[in-house]
Amino acid sequence: MKKKYIDIMDTTFRDGFQSVFGGRVLMKDFLPALDTAKEIGLNHFEFGGGARFQSLFFYLRENAFEMMDTFRKKVGPDTNLQVLARGINTVMLDTGSREMIDLFTKMFAKHSTTTVRNFDALNDVNNLEYSSKCIKKYGMKNEIVITIMDLPPGCKGAHTPEFYEKTLREILDRGIEFDSLAFKDASGTSSPQKIYETIKMARKILGEDEHIRLHTHETAGVSVACYLAALEAGVDGIDLAAAPVSGGTSQPDIITMLHATKRKPFDLGGLDMEKVLKYEEVLKDCLKDYFIPPEATQVSPMIPFSPMPGGALTANTQMMRDNNILHKYPDVIKAMREVVEKGGFGTSVTPVSQFYWQQAFNNVMFGPWKKIAPGYGRMILGYFGKTPVKPNSSIIELASKQLNLPVTKENPLDIADKNETKSIAYWKKKLEDENIETTEENIFICAACGDKGISFLKGESPLMIRKKEDEEKKEMSKTNGIYTVTVDGEKFVVEVAEGGEVEVKPQADAKKEIVKKESKGKVATETTEINSVVPGTVWKILVNPGDKVKAGDKIMILESMKMEIDIPAPQDGVIAHIAVKVNDTVQEGQVLASME
Repeated sequence: MKKKYIDIMDTTFRDGFQSVFGGRVLMKDFLPALDTAKEIGLNHFEFGGGARFQSLFFYLRENAFEMMDTFRKKVGPDTNLQVLARGINTVMLDTGSREMIDLFTKMFAKHSTTTVRNFDALNDVNNLEYSSKCIKKYGMKNEIVITIMDLPPGCKGAHTPEFYEKTLREILDRGIEFDSLAFKDASGTSSPQKIYETIKMARKILGEDEHIRLHTHETAGVSVACYLAALEAGVDGIDLAAAPVSGGTSQPDIITMLHATKRKPFDLGGLDMEKVLKYEEVLKDCLKDYFIPPEATQVSPMIPFSPMPGGALTANTQMMRDNNILHKYPDVIKAMREVVEKGGFGTSVTPVSQFYWQQAFNNVMFGPWKKIAPGYGRMILGYFGKTPVKPNSSIIELASKQLNLPVTKENPLDIADKNETKSIAYWKKKLEDENIETTEENIFICAACGDKGISFLKGESPLMIRKKEDEEKKEMSKTNGIYTVTVDGEKFVVEVAEGGEVEVKPQADAKKEIVKKESKGKVATETTEINSVVPGTVWKILVNPGDKVKAGDKIMILESMKMEIDIPAPQDGVIAHIAVKVNDTVQEGQVLASME
């Protein structure tokens, strides 16, 4: 019996790296494995876009465009190299202007891209129309996407085969030109039966000649069953990864699927299990020094209740691990269920998944709905497009009040076009002010990465790779800093110095000492501590000792879980002491500054 050929896209070097390492893998470390992947017959790779654009600039001191060009040289001109793009968000977390979306597609076409997988987390077809035109304008293939997941138990109103049929028919009615259709399940929560019915529906509407793909993750433990259901329903392509970045939070392993389809009428890309085994051995050797977080290899029974994407899960848990609050993860993932239920059922995929996570994080750290995360709030107010169902009315009201924004039905692209900071001219001027070459690549890097893009181009970005050796050192070392603790109602200041030396003083004594140090002989006055409300990293310090401030003035900005957290002055006064510096990691309750 003749077997149906199934196109395999190897996601190892994009989604695999993102799902296990938060995208933080150096190019020089993975290139030997890429050579082997090509040798064994793989001809379709996901090689960039998504979070593997910003992460190179943020953490690796690498230029994503240069990585993409090197990748192309390695695999040759005929290999299908695919990137992931978020519709009107491109590779950013915020909406791009029309000219920035056009620049995105121009640059990605220039730098080796064959196919753009083009999705919108809200399944708002309006958000796919302009980006699709740009993709085709620059000669790339447009893989249009319907994003999918299962809703938490008891929820209804979206994410059924009927909902996906409505979305597909709207794509067709709009006349959007596409070369293939993908159903993307970033959380891996869709049930196999729903997958079967959805692929059957799409095949019936599109006919036998249209290429249909399925992308899923193993996070909820049903990915192989979903792929088998999709194959039976008539899918043409699936996405797989190679160990050690397969399974768990990533895609199913190539060898696993080859085994699962034995004696079935499907030819998975003409791949041979023994050759794939060789590829995986080379890849394991390439990545042997990298720290693999335990949660990256696990299947979680909580995911169907709180659909956290594999590609975001480990990035977030690693940030929590870095900030010594990983113990909060079960609470945050549990809190995410309510956030999804009240948020309008946007698909849990970037950027919406990050909005869900940030709001769940805030609900745990500050109390339920005490602090609306900016992204989540703007989403439910309509600034990213139309959610599948109307979000909870009371949460909409709360978000509007806290963010001081009205509900909107305006096209997000029109809003972005009116924002000066989303224009090419704005970022060109920024580059000129920094004496940096104003190439189109540099303009897009800065538009996508903001100040961190400027830092990269100036050679000032940090190198933040998680290697096993580094993680072991972190476990052994003590965290240095200044903390306030309460024992039996009395407050003490604990100062932990490098090497683990600890000094404990009553808070009143510590305050006097700080004032004494800063006053240099002047009469001491009462000081007030300004503490960190959450763990995070010091991003900006906006004041200096001696500066006069008013209550509510921002004195510094922390970065926590990809959010900017403003630290305001609690009262009128003068800054007496700054206890931290930029890029310091701080803990909840840690003293950041004092004022008098």
